[in-house]
Amino acid sequence: MVSALGLDLGAKRIGVAGCDRTGLIATGLTTLRRTSFDSMVNPLRELIRARSVEVLVIGLPYTMDGQIGRQAKKIQKLACRLSRSLDLPVEFVDERLTSFQAEQMLLAERRSPSRHKELIDRKAAAIILQQWLDNRRERFDQSSDQPVGLPCSAHSLIP
Repeated sequence: MVSALGLDLGAKRIGVAGCDRTGLIATGLTTLRRTSFDSMVNPLRELIRARSVEVLVIGLPYTMDGQIGRQAKKIQKLACRLSRSLDLPVEFVDERLTSFQAEQMLLAERRSPSRHKELIDRKAAAIILQQWLDNRRERFDQSSDQPVGLPCSAHSLIP
């Protein structure tokens, strides 16, 4: 199985998730404060090295009608920059409603979403990565030759 990091890229924070060695379960790892590009890249580089990560799985915020809006285009640009800096391929996952799902999980745990924003980001990243793992497993069941991520280039961005 491939080792992946799931990222929920926000303006202030980045939720980070990893998967177990079997590639079955995604777990929130940490939340990074986003103050500069280096404030993201350096801790990610350490996680990538420690976990032998081979692909970045990044949530892409489609609009509710399934279009690529302004925010999604910003995320694509940032994802490409991260891909080049970290020398890793990127795969995008539709992240619509992942933060809402994460908030609902907190409410079920009787925790206040407004007091646990960093936890929401980690949980959202885990949801993004879990979607990718589940989807990948389904693709592998249908075919044994599936590529691992795409190198970031103009044609790898979702139109």
